[in-house]
Amino acid sequence: MTTLPDFRLETHFSRWEFKARHHMTASDAETMTMSDLLALAGPEDREAWERVALGYTETWGAPELRETIATTYDTLSGADILTFAGAEEGLYCAMLALLAPGDHAIVTVPNYQSMETMPVTVAGHVTGIALRPENRWQLDLDDVRAALRPETKLIAVNFPNNPTGTIADQAIFRGLVDLCAGRGIHLFSDEVYRGLEIDAAKRLPQAADLFDKGISLNVMSKAYGLPGLRIGWIASKDHALLARMEKMKHYLSICNARPSEVLAGIAIKARETIFARNRALCAENMARLGAFFADYPNLYEWAEPDGGCVAFPRYRGADGVEAHCRRLVEEKGVLLLPSSLYVSDLLPVPPDRFRVGFGRRNIEAGLSAWREFLAEEAR
Repeated sequence: MTTLPDFRLETHFSRWEFKARHHMTASDAETMTMSDLLALAGPEDREAWERVALGYTETWGAPELRETIATTYDTLSGADILTFAGAEEGLYCAMLALLAPGDHAIVTVPNYQSMETMPVTVAGHVTGIALRPENRWQLDLDDVRAALRPETKLIAVNFPNNPTGTIADQAIFRGLVDLCAGRGIHLFSDEVYRGLEIDAAKRLPQAADLFDKGISLNVMSKAYGLPGLRIGWIASKDHALLARMEKMKHYLSICNARPSEVLAGIAIKARETIFARNRALCAENMARLGAFFADYPNLYEWAEPDGGCVAFPRYRGADGVEAHCRRLVEEKGVLLLPSSLYVSDLLPVPPDRFRVGFGRRNIEAGLSAWREFLAEEAR
């Protein structure tokens, strides 16, 4: 395998995430304190927490955690779950286990960078499918069909999407599943924002429930707002695939942190409470963003996303989105992500977009600093 390219987004975050005063592009929902999470635990889980041993746990993940994760699916059991130290480790192992040199993969653009660079690095043959703003960032199945090759082994998607916040229409997603099932292609579905849909009717079924080659990626970091637990998982009925990934994990994290496994189990059992809280906060913040952008129609083009806690508005200013975002963070401590951090080697990404987050509390302080910047610019 050749050397992986620089992870542009994470490199940018390394510089700014903990230095910027206003993290206005966070991709996770508001987190919780340990006491708040433990308050959601039942008596058995509180007891399990009090007597947790700080030794190694199973590479697959603790059996009780895997069974708890399986309750979030309609047709799966704990045997269909493999846990990881976050979603990125799961994505990394999946791409290595699914693809070989000479294989072909299809991925959506824009995307989370590793969903593109891992297939490119491993297989070498990857086709991008554009999510276009003029099409509500929707997946076009005709584009997917046109990209198919005899050696296509994988199609990778992410809904609700990072960075656009779009959710594929139900019929489109079902059509994609049927296409993959009919051709024996694995569908890798990044579902880390599932549970944060604005309209519950748009919530998609999970790929792992739909057919044997469906692969669902999820994590405690995004919709749950608990990235500090570092617990993610892949769900699939393809047990041979899971076994190959488990062997790769031996070279990586080996196993999860046992305290995190117990806490993740508590959160998953309380998921409806946590998701409801986070959806309400997202809705409030989205309304605040909508009001903000409405005050500057000459500078911004805003459309509400379908779900998740990030969106991809357009910047209309003559200085360009790169300069705009750079000056905002340098002068006012307002961190946004310009579209250059989502550039793809496969397809053009609109160069006038930026990612803004709306899943955390205290968004008003960031909007106030943003307004100050714009007022000073207008003088």
